[in-house]
Amino acid sequence: MGHQDRVQESIVDTQTITKRYTKFSKAARCRFCRDKMEPDYKNADFLSKLCSTQGKILPRKRTGNCARHQRACSLEIKRARYIVMMPYIATGLI
Repeated sequence: MGHQDRVQESIVDTQTITKRYTKFSKAARCRFCRDKMEPDYKNADFLSKLCSTQGKILPRKRTGNCARHQRACSLEIKRARYIVMMPYIATGLI
């Protein structure tokens, strides 16, 4: 009886762990994949949310973007900076 109880407990533990990971992965999706949109350099207000207060591009861990959209965002931020829709550095630092 004791051996079966331990096996039953381990089965229950793996089921709860599996549920926890699947629940987390669905909630933490890329905002561009979730809304089915692409980053655009003309939307400078939105792209400024993906930059730090110093003007640096935030990493994937902070933004929650997938790799494909993170590369696209960094390219669009650079385009917006080039045509002066976004600053290269934050104002007030100089």
